[in-house]
Amino acid sequence: MTIVAEFKIDYRQILDPAGRLVAPLPRFAASSDEVVKMYEAMTRVRVFDTKAVNLQRTGQLGTYPPSLGHEATHIGVGAAMRPEDVLAPVYREFGTQLWRGVTMTEILTYWGGDERGNDFAGPRHDFAWCVPIATQTLHAAGAAMAFKVRREPRCALAYIGDGGTSEGAFYEALNLAGARALPVVFMIVNNGWAISVPLAAQTAAQTLAQKAVAAGIPGVQVDGNDVFAVREVVSEALETARRGGGPCLIEALTYRLSDHTTADDASRYRSAAEVEAAWAVEPLLRLRTYLRKQGVWNDAKEQALLQDCALEVDTAVAEYLRFAKPSTDAMFDHLFAALPKHLREQRATARYYSSSSKRGSSSSKLDSSKAGDPKTSGH
Repeated sequence: MTIVAEFKIDYRQILDPAGRLVAPLPRFAASSDEVVKMYEAMTRVRVFDTKAVNLQRTGQLGTYPPSLGHEATHIGVGAAMRPEDVLAPVYREFGTQLWRGVTMTEILTYWGGDERGNDFAGPRHDFAWCVPIATQTLHAAGAAMAFKVRREPRCALAYIGDGGTSEGAFYEALNLAGARALPVVFMIVNNGWAISVPLAAQTAAQTLAQKAVAAGIPGVQVDGNDVFAVREVVSEALETARRGGGPCLIEALTYRLSDHTTADDASRYRSAAEVEAAWAVEPLLRLRTYLRKQGVWNDAKEQALLQDCALEVDTAVAEYLRFAKPSTDAMFDHLFAALPKHLREQRATARYYSSSSKRGSSSSKLDSSKAGDPKTSGH
């Protein structure tokens, strides 16, 4: 028997759970100011995330996907990307988006049910949130192909969850990227659970990074709770892609400390012991420990940071709550040049039930001339 191919998957970690260096410090981390900036960004997204969950619980926000526990992966990726690169997120990569210029108000607007939140004032070329699973990987591959055709020194980066790697679109994107040597990086956030489905029920593979092998591209696994390692590995992959070296698949091992979304109850399928163990290795704790050991962080700075973050979040929430809500017509705009009859009827129904709750408003009168009164048309 002849062996025709072999592969290995490297694992990268720089800062262990106790905040100790277990590998050489990356060049960017030689500056304590840069490390503090990343820690502040991680804290900022956690404070925002907590507030967003509270808004949902009090009926002021729609179903929301918490990012608790993912902060190191999100900030590491954001810090590694260049402004001209393109991000193709899933739906919980708020840390990366905030780093790149998306505002808290925009995030709240979208998850409050208003698509105008997708119209980012900051990174205009980044893709919007993607709720369909794995289609964003194809978007990123397509953008990367355009960069290559135009000979632009830009890269695309697509996020995907561990469960999303079971989707056909993921493999299609990987195959295209490998075959065409596209400047794209695929970032798997492996938090152990695809909603209530554990990783062991998703795949028999020892790692998710090895799924790169079938596409003929490099695959690497990284400690997703170590912001140093994430930033270094993603930076290397992006620079290789930018030089024409082709794509890379990175698997970041982390943990979802909260529910999948606010419509989920993770306590029904995860043990308390498992979650408690994950809290002991969470990303903010280890980086804060490291900064304290370096003598650049203390309790006073921590409290000041938390107060600043809370003020910023509260300001964004107030702006979001003042924002005029869209008409229900917005759900039907931009679908067809001429709206079909059944959608005209649905639009009229939406208008009726929306306006009927606004007593005394001139908008409470249904324009039934276009689609029929829902009280008499069977809707």
